[in-house]
Amino acid sequence: MMQLHSIRLRLLKWLIPPILLMNLGAAALAYALAPPALRDAVLRTLVLLEIVLALACVALIWFSVSNGLRPLSRLRAELNQREGDDLAPVDAAHVPYELEPVVSALNGLLAKVGEGAQARQDFLANVAHQLRTPLAGLKTQLEWLGARQAQADSAESVRLMLSATERMIRQTNQLLSLARAEPQHFEKARLEPLALDVLVAEAVQPLVDLASLKDIDIGFDLQPAIISGDRFLLRDLLDNLVDNAIRYTPAQGAVTVTVRPGLLMVEDNGPGIPPDKREQVFSRYVRLDDKVHGSGLGLAIVRDIAAVHGARLTLSQPAGGHGALFMVKFS
Repeated sequence: MMQLHSIRLRLLKWLIPPILLMNLGAAALAYALAPPALRDAVLRTLVLLEIVLALACVALIWFSVSNGLRPLSRLRAELNQREGDDLAPVDAAHVPYELEPVVSALNGLLAKVGEGAQARQDFLANVAHQLRTPLAGLKTQLEWLGARQAQADSAESVRLMLSATERMIRQTNQLLSLARAEPQHFEKARLEPLALDVLVAEAVQPLVDLASLKDIDIGFDLQPAIISGDRFLLRDLLDNLVDNAIRYTPAQGAVTVTVRPGLLMVEDNGPGIPPDKREQVFSRYVRLDDKVHGSGLGLAIVRDIAAVHGARLTLSQPAGGHGALFMVKFS
């Protein structure tokens, strides 16, 4: 037997039949009490009246039930509008008394999930901190060994180990950035007035070195721009945007970093990103090209850092029609 899983249908099932039966009972009583000579006229009138009353009752009950269930619809809409990582408690101030136990249980569940997320972020941060120092030391030793290795086979082995170490360092830094940029655990007190153009200028040399490894021309167009931000997170945001542009731009390509008042832009002339996939690239572990090394965390970290700064992050196509243009607009 099919079960009714809709509250609206369950209420209609239990309300409409009793009301219709009461109307029919009242009509039958009126017919029985009517004089025999008038019963035919009374019957015709009662049939018409019962049809009108039945339709009116169904409409009134449907409207009343729908209105009564409106708080549930609002609650569902509020939850559907949330991002997947939004674990803030549901506001119970305007919730009907009957829904308070449900909202309370839901907030308890969100709190438990939040505690688990906090434990995960703390673990990531601790692991990243513990790994950074030994990996940096390993990289230094491999560079020293590579500079003194004469045999081709040994030099190639050192080069491969150094490359693997650099990837591990990058993954470690990504984990640390991910932990620091988690929107639910970010402290607004960390924001301070910063000169965005100066922050980018301080990062110029490492970014130029990164681009030169792929024979990519990187340019900077910096104008004075004061924003409220976290220095370390904004440096992570810049590094990830530029690293992403360099990774997907072919040799002999170009990457441009632009700073305007309240605006940071990173543009490249690589293959670009199709419009239907532009939202996906900001999700964790998403990589559109499996041939390019990476964890798929870079743009997700950029998204989180922009969010905690109240900035708007957009991805579009440059005016030239080729490549990708990332814009971070600070409020």
